[in-house]
Amino acid sequence: MTVEALQPSSHGVGPLNAGDHAGRPNAATSSSDTAASGHNSALDCGWGRLLYAPSFDSPKHLAQALMQEQPGRRDIALYVDSPQLVLAEAPADLFLDPSLVYRRVLDAERDGAAERTAPGITVRPLSTRADIAAINRLYGMRRMVPLDPSVVWAQRQSDAMTYLVAEDERTGDVIGSVLGVDHVAAFGVKDGGSSLWCLAVDPQTRLSGAGESLTQYLIAHFARRGRAFLDLSVLHDNEHAIGLYEKLGFEKVTGFAIKHKNAINQRLFVDAEDMSGLNPYARLIVDEARRRGIGTEVLDAAAGIFKLRHFGHEVLCRESLTELTGGVAMTWCQDKVLTLRRLDSVGLRVPRQRTAGDAEADAAFLRECGSVVVKPAMGEQGRGISVDVRDEAHLAQAIERAAREGGHVVLEEFCPGQDLRIVVIGYKVVAAAIRRPAEIVGDGTSSVARLIERQSARRAAATGGESRIPTDAETERCLAGQGLTMDSVLDEGQAVRVRKTANLHTGGTIHDVTAQLHPVLREAAETAARALRIPVVGLDLLVPAPDQPDYVMIEANERPGLANHEPQPTAQRFIDLLFPFTA
Repeated sequence: MTVEALQPSSHGVGPLNAGDHAGRPNAATSSSDTAASGHNSALDCGWGRLLYAPSFDSPKHLAQALMQEQPGRRDIALYVDSPQLVLAEAPADLFLDPSLVYRRVLDAERDGAAERTAPGITVRPLSTRADIAAINRLYGMRRMVPLDPSVVWAQRQSDAMTYLVAEDERTGDVIGSVLGVDHVAAFGVKDGGSSLWCLAVDPQTRLSGAGESLTQYLIAHFARRGRAFLDLSVLHDNEHAIGLYEKLGFEKVTGFAIKHKNAINQRLFVDAEDMSGLNPYARLIVDEARRRGIGTEVLDAAAGIFKLRHFGHEVLCRESLTELTGGVAMTWCQDKVLTLRRLDSVGLRVPRQRTAGDAEADAAFLRECGSVVVKPAMGEQGRGISVDVRDEAHLAQAIERAAREGGHVVLEEFCPGQDLRIVVIGYKVVAAAIRRPAEIVGDGTSSVARLIERQSARRAAATGGESRIPTDAETERCLAGQGLTMDSVLDEGQAVRVRKTANLHTGGTIHDVTAQLHPVLREAAETAARALRIPVVGLDLLVPAPDQPDYVMIEANERPGLANHEPQPTAQRFIDLLFPFTA
């Protein structure tokens, strides 16, 4: 199990993967004390079954139960005393889970009132079907096995399972969830145990402490029930999670669990090439390729360059950029002047634009537009961009800042609206998301600089270092426009945007709106992809709302990041395009 703001990995950024396990009893508890009163005890948690190993009458029967795992589910056998005997029954189909077990000894008097929550966060039990949908949204963002809503809804009043959600008090959004399992109620055990599962936190939440609040709630909940301990598991290299659990009083104990070999678990049992050097965008694609049996070879991890091969068909990729994208398409997308010229030529709506250079003409363009965006024509990832520039002094500074990125500088009419990214693959829209600028929330004591530092650290941990909030002149200009400085102290709960650009690489967050996308926007994106003759592209639009037809199209990205668009199947559609026979 893992928590918020963790390092990236193939199993998601930050969450517990459904199916990570609780530990077996430690040496102080005999196996006879923990034997289940039921026979072959199992608990359906909605993402798979927990099989209580001591209740099975033989390793053979336990192995057979694991082999009955349903497609798309993840079962796990807990508290396996002799894992080698179970593995021997089906060595080609089962594996030993490579996680560590941590235990928190509970005390009713000490822990019963320990239900502390972080500022701005409310923790409560799951109560509606909408809560289940919200949990699955989090699971999708974390690439976890989704819940079966019918199973969870049927068991919502069960003493065996406690599903909790954490809410943002200001917005009402569900930003975290966790499952607690009562071993006494679930398996009839006599040791008074319980376990924590599936801790998932929204990697884009502006609030800190959701994971800790959910864990503290479960500690208090099971302490009040008189349970003796709370177990959890964590991958051995997940230092962030281990640090949090040790801070909350968990200690490592001995424990074994066994899982079934399936595509979901593949990263845990396949001896594969080390992919740790790849960024999340390349890793997402490589993982999907491997899941389908497509060979992968990393050529330059730092640059995200890799090769995919299947039955003689070979494709070279740099993240989502492939050999299918031609040189002319690259030229059209890389130079923002050429991009808008091409899009305008096919009747798409674009903002007014000019190339900076003549100071008087630049100032005249600013006066004509009232407000402009200044950007390097060949830039990417939001570097060097200044948004909503309104006076000549700031214009000169913005042009100088953009020029540092190299190449010519573009002045563009500022068009208000929400920042919409549409991903088109194979000339069909696959995902659409609103991108929001970085935001901090005051706690009444910390300076803006300190709040930015904390939020930036959380975003970086949640995205593998891809999303950070710069503390540069553009951030200071954005704050100054709100009467703030880096030294200002915000009131508790006060929310402030610290950037005007919504790029992920400058701390922005991304929110799926594919289902709400207006048909006019969908057609505009697909028209743009065909006009640019590019099979995989990320198109940036400014819109009043994603479900309305109005827009201006401002950029085309020839190497769009396919990560962070969950639950949309961006990586799957990408591999479908390259290797359609593996779909």
